Amino acid sequence: MKFIPAMAAISTLLCATPLAGAASLHSHWEQFKAHRAFHHLSADGQRAFQDIMNARDILQTGGKTEAAIPALYDAQKRLAAAEKADKKFQAAENDLHPAPQHPVAANHQPVVGQTDWLPVGGEFIVNETLAPEKKTAVASANAQLKSGNTDQAAETMKVVGEDTDFILALAPITPVQGAVYRATVFTEGHHPQEAVDALNQALDSVIFVSENAVESQAPATAAPAPAAATK
Repeated sequence: MKFIPAMAAISTLLCATPLAGAASLHSHWEQFKAHRAFHHLSADGQRAFQDIMNARDILQTGGKTEAAIPALYDAQKRLAAAEKADKKFQAAENDLHPAPQHPVAANHQPVVGQTDWLPVGGEFIVNETLAPEKKTAVASANAQLKSGNTDQAAETMKVVGEDTDFILALAPITPVQGAVYRATVFTEGHHPQEAVDALNQALDSVIFVSENAVESQAPATAAPAPAAATK
């Protein structure tokens, strides 16, 4: 299965509290994982990236700027809604190591410093040692995730258990919003190629993070200090 640069390798966290380093990142990830990662995918974020891809396809097919404008307006509205929701989380990109199954795009421009991320896509990675019926279940769950049926995906994955890795597609909100705004301005000005370039920047900004990779960043928990002796 492919994401769309977020759902193509895009066709998904937590809370808005800033993450300070690997220990905090691990702590927040554990809170997220406890509720099951794919239940926390941003529905507005997923739809926004579908709008972005639709607009790009329209602009690439004959440069139909007027036809692309509604999708761009929808993407802006959905990104604004996603930004206000509780699906985002904050982290520095260099604390989020890309999953080896999905390296970043060749034209990816790293985000400097702390920024808000949206989980806009998700994928279970098939372990080759899984039994055939479990591989089939994973494929079905991925298809359900892609179509937004997270409850069905959760039910399907009960057959598999915990023997899979889960990959999230994360989009940096501010750079994506900026790229979509520029694409909208170019489209309204009837400059389809410049608009396509801006939308590609939005899609290329997505990174794919493994659940297991995030877990491995946590330092060993130190033993508690002995209590001070009372006098």
